[in-house]
Amino acid sequence: MVDAEPLVRVRGAAKAFGGVQALRDASLELFAGEVHALLGENGAGKSTLLKVLAGVHRTDSGEVTIGGGPFEQGSTRRSREQGVAVIYQEPSLFPDLSLAENVFIGRQPVTGRGAVDWARMRRAAAVLFGQLGVDLDPDRPARGLSIADQQIVEIAKALSTDARVIVMDEPTAALSASESERLLDVARRLRDGGAAVVFVSHRLDEVFALCDRLTVMRDGATVHTCPVAGTDAGEVVRWMVGRELTDLFPKTETTPGDVVLRVRGLTTDGVFDDVSFDVRAGEIVAFAGLVGSGRSEVVRAVFGIDRYDSGSVEVLGSPLPPADPRAALARGVALVPEDRRQQGLFMPASIARNTAVVVLSRLARRGVVRERAERELAAHWAQRLQLRHGGLDQPVERLSGGNQQKVVLAKWLATDPRLLVVDEPTRGIDVGTKAEVHRLLSEQAGQGLAVLMVSSELPEVLGMADRVLVMREGRLMATLDRAEATQERVMLAATGQASVAGEGSAA
Repeated sequence: MVDAEPLVRVRGAAKAFGGVQALRDASLELFAGEVHALLGENGAGKSTLLKVLAGVHRTDSGEVTIGGGPFEQGSTRRSREQGVAVIYQEPSLFPDLSLAENVFIGRQPVTGRGAVDWARMRRAAAVLFGQLGVDLDPDRPARGLSIADQQIVEIAKALSTDARVIVMDEPTAALSASESERLLDVARRLRDGGAAVVFVSHRLDEVFALCDRLTVMRDGATVHTCPVAGTDAGEVVRWMVGRELTDLFPKTETTPGDVVLRVRGLTTDGVFDDVSFDVRAGEIVAFAGLVGSGRSEVVRAVFGIDRYDSGSVEVLGSPLPPADPRAALARGVALVPEDRRQQGLFMPASIARNTAVVVLSRLARRGVVRERAERELAAHWAQRLQLRHGGLDQPVERLSGGNQQKVVLAKWLATDPRLLVVDEPTRGIDVGTKAEVHRLLSEQAGQGLAVLMVSSELPEVLGMADRVLVMREGRLMATLDRAEATQERVMLAATGQASVAGEGSAA
């Protein structure tokens, strides 16, 4: 049952970081007993608003109340004490402590003599896991726990503090379909228990399946709040981007040219087996399959990050030595990795330095990097990719996720590659930025670039790929041309129900 008065109310919030206005007129009302979706493109102000509630930031102006009284800002400890808990996309547990210890870290129950009451702590953790409907052993260490289970532990930690407001920031971005559904069930339990749940996701199907109301932000301001029932994805997208988004997959039809990448019999014992395929100039070839099918492992082996046990990789007709990323780069292969923050960017470094880092030798004169050349290169790609930023000297850690992804793409496109490998190119970015990334990939393929893509989003695969390679448990189960690739045929192959169009074929 939703209360008549909001538990949390934000009115007219504004926040600037230097010359960047992150919030300019943000408003939000959260009621106990509801799941409230907070939506918007990357850079819309969602993260800044959530960090105000988390105690990380303090607003420059505006009003924030909780339970009818003033909300004390600027302290993560006070935020928790006021009943706000934030569950981030990437949990931060202590791997060598037990799950019970992680739940009650810093707040362990004690005996009358002041010693930790281990039995009581284990029982309390078990009760919390039971309330969430999950079967986790309080005594097991956190090391090796899946991301999905780590998030459950973080939610249990929030419940142990009697949190009244639980913020779930992109909680399903790295989860499989079954793990995501379990997390949605947990969110429903939290709502039914009287909590106000804030749900941030770029997956609109989850929003419509879970949430009671939604708020859309754009350019730092709240532009719309309404019940989820009675609206549709098209309306939400229009509110988010401020325009009709009629072409999320702007695919340019091209005539494939010569073979750029030829892979034959690629095998890593226990990971993937006998994988063969080609990618031609001007062609987008996409790997599809369930999480754990071996897609990312194959492209990492192709680029030389991981070793493989047998098989061959050729680029432009010449063998590419295994486990040698430098050789791959020298031969015109570029890899945009799955994890942009950990593998793709130097987070504290500037936009200009991240864009130019792979080609610094090309910008140097007598061993000294020319700053002007670095900035000119970054400015060129910032314009090409429609990068939103506060200056080329701005650290990339201060950019939104979508703009960080654009910097990664700029870094590798600046190498003038012949083959671009992109692993989950639009994970965790908003629908408007997805369309821009798709436009860029299609534009590059139209100019003769060979593109090899890995994506967990089937609409993206079907919308962008000239050919679809379906993986299951390390084997290539199907190769489908664009005209014959359907959601049903891909899922049949991905789940082992059928092999389609030549099992393991190269082209």
